[in-house]
Amino acid sequence: MFDINLISMAGEPGGPDREDGGTERGVAIKTKPKTKKPSMYRVLLMNDDYTPMEFVVSILIGIFNKSPEEATRVMLNVHQTGIGTCGIYTFEIAETKVAQVMDAAKRNQHPLQCTLEKV
Repeated sequence: MFDINLISMAGEPGGPDREDGGTERGVAIKTKPKTKKPSMYRVLLMNDDYTPMEFVVSILIGIFNKSPEEATRVMLNVHQTGIGTCGIYTFEIAETKVAQVMDAAKRNQHPLQCTLEKV
């Protein structure tokens, strides 16, 4: 994007104070730096043979704000394929959610694993 501001060319050769009294104008262009979109990260749950399905559903509802139906669908996907996506977030949010899942799993003595990967 460019901001275009017309400026008087006062003091410039051929500007308004030139001998013939002309009023030339020029264009000054200011460039604004483009803000880069933040990198996004996918939060993933890994299947294991010990973590109860109900616990995984409760994690998906509580931490990832999934509806019970969507949480069940994600849990079954993790169960059947070995891995599943909980959501896609900026790095800080993804990192926080991974830590929340790992803390909850540890508190409840489940081996549930959660990680993030750059999209």
